[in-house]
Amino acid sequence: MVGRAAAGLIIAFLLVSLAGCKPENKFIAPPPPDISVAVPLKQSLVPFTQQTGNTQAFNTVDLVARVEGFLIKIGYEDGAIVKKGDLLFQIDPTTYIAQVKQAEAQLAATQAQLVQAQAEFQRQETLLRQNVTAQNTYDIAKAKRDALLADIENNKAQLAVNQANLGYTNVQAPYDGIVTRHLVSVGELVGATSATKLATIVQLNPIYVYFNLSEQEVLDIRANLKGRRLTLEELAQVPLDIGLMTEEGYPHKGNLDYVSPEVDPTTGTIQVRGLFKNPTGELLPGFFVRVRVPVALGAENILAVPNRSVFEDQSGRYVLVVNKDDVVEQKRVKIGQLLVGDLRIITSGLAADDRVVLTTSGRAVPGGKVVPKLATLQAPPN
Repeated sequence: MVGRAAAGLIIAFLLVSLAGCKPENKFIAPPPPDISVAVPLKQSLVPFTQQTGNTQAFNTVDLVARVEGFLIKIGYEDGAIVKKGDLLFQIDPTTYIAQVKQAEAQLAATQAQLVQAQAEFQRQETLLRQNVTAQNTYDIAKAKRDALLADIENNKAQLAVNQANLGYTNVQAPYDGIVTRHLVSVGELVGATSATKLATIVQLNPIYVYFNLSEQEVLDIRANLKGRRLTLEELAQVPLDIGLMTEEGYPHKGNLDYVSPEVDPTTGTIQVRGLFKNPTGELLPGFFVRVRVPVALGAENILAVPNRSVFEDQSGRYVLVVNKDDVVEQKRVKIGQLLVGDLRIITSGLAADDRVVLTTSGRAVPGGKVVPKLATLQAPPN
């Protein structure tokens, strides 16, 4: 029994000795986090301002009945695309055809009388030179000839009026466009007391976009142009870009077309108009659009970073960068315009070779060391 007790003590002693030989527990700092970084996007870009505008049809004309008569034909489907010269409405031409024929007959009769009167005038003129006829007889022949010449001019004018009225019985498309629903039906009397509106034709290609610039924006643009006023030819060379509210970016390209010569005193703005091709009719009159307007004629070199990389506190805006020692720093910056692709122009405070933190996820803090993973920023679409 004593031997067993001694053996137990020896084993317990050995266990205590082994426990005392374990290494001491120490705190091991986690490795620096991986952080995605990128140098600012360097791009040549024309500075611009963003506005909101409205589209407006290039031409809108009411089709009216200019002569009285019964409508006998409608030559289009409501809402159809038509070409210039297409027959849209026809008014019964019977009366107007008769009036044209009547005017033609009257002109022919007067011309026949003129032939006889001209011959008599020439005969009396010859006899007067031979002292065979009296001056009074010559004067009568001349007056009759001149009166018939005047009648012929009157007959021609009446014929032209009647031919025009006959032409008005065919209401044609004045240009390519879309025609609204017809407002009268076949068989109705139109043009009885005044011009009767039949429908409206709208020209969609090209299409106008109207927007306003504030007085300050106009002054800034003039400063960039050194106070020089653009000619009409130069205005037509200024590009404009627009996008619908549901579109990304500015996919529709056009040019400046008109600038109002005066400031609206009630709003302090100047009306501006752009002209855009619209071959598919995608742009309809009345749409709200975003307009990108250049504020200078030349391009400038800019630096841009993702807008999500720009932060703000009480002291202003800043970005996080990783220095040469892979330590995060804070840099105060001034920002410019927001570009397509959610890129923000940085006007000052950032160097072209700065490694800007793209995403932090709470792991990139000023003064902390990180493992930068270099990414490449993509240039925004035009």
